[in-house]
Amino acid sequence: MPKHGKNFRNKVEAFDTTAQYSLEDAVKNVLASSYTKFDETIDIAMKLGVDPRHADQMIRSSVVLPNGTGKETRVLVFAKGEKETEAKEAGADFVGGDDLVEKIKGGWTDFDKTVATPDMMGTVGKIGRILGPRNLMPNAKLGTVTFDIANVVKEIKSGKVDFRVEKTGIIHAGLGKVSFGQEGMVENLKAFVQKVIQLKPSSAKGIYLRSVTISSTMGPGVKIDPIALTAAVK
Repeated sequence: MPKHGKNFRNKVEAFDTTAQYSLEDAVKNVLASSYTKFDETIDIAMKLGVDPRHADQMIRSSVVLPNGTGKETRVLVFAKGEKETEAKEAGADFVGGDDLVEKIKGGWTDFDKTVATPDMMGTVGKIGRILGPRNLMPNAKLGTVTFDIANVVKEIKSGKVDFRVEKTGIIHAGLGKVSFGQEGMVENLKAFVQKVIQLKPSSAKGIYLRSVTISSTMGPGVKIDPIALTAAVK
């Protein structure tokens, strides 16, 4: 097994990795454990008491983080007429129709999010096999198939995060940068957790938040007390 470097080991020794902390203390430990020269992303992993094999327990949604993600998101919009103009004015990086379809068929995928008006989904469907495996297909459940183009593009640009539960019942997401500091990261984490809790399926029995861990890109994981976290975000 690969061994962690000295910097990592020193950071791990600074706190109890087996303990469960409050949200504020967990963020404090994660920020203190960052040691790289680049601005690391803060990630969250949440184990939920759901069975994604059941359609009514497949959690998939999005949330706009109050302080953004710290990343520049390149947005592509499939639209025409007034909606094409609306998308450009809202800050979309790429806007078009058949021209973009042909470009994507040629192997171009230099964008991060895709939005489409409902009347363009027939066109988008031609490249579903390319966009789908890359999680780039517009999806009505995520609000990316809509005529409300301007608002959706602005939300994505300002820090909208999509998430879905994996087969193992875990949700992963990047929720900001170390440079956001204590207050900024706590606000982002609260917004994300609140959204996940709101989506609890009525058919899910027992404990919903089983475990929650946050970490920086290169740092050790810090556990959060699920019970205290649930109370803190309500």
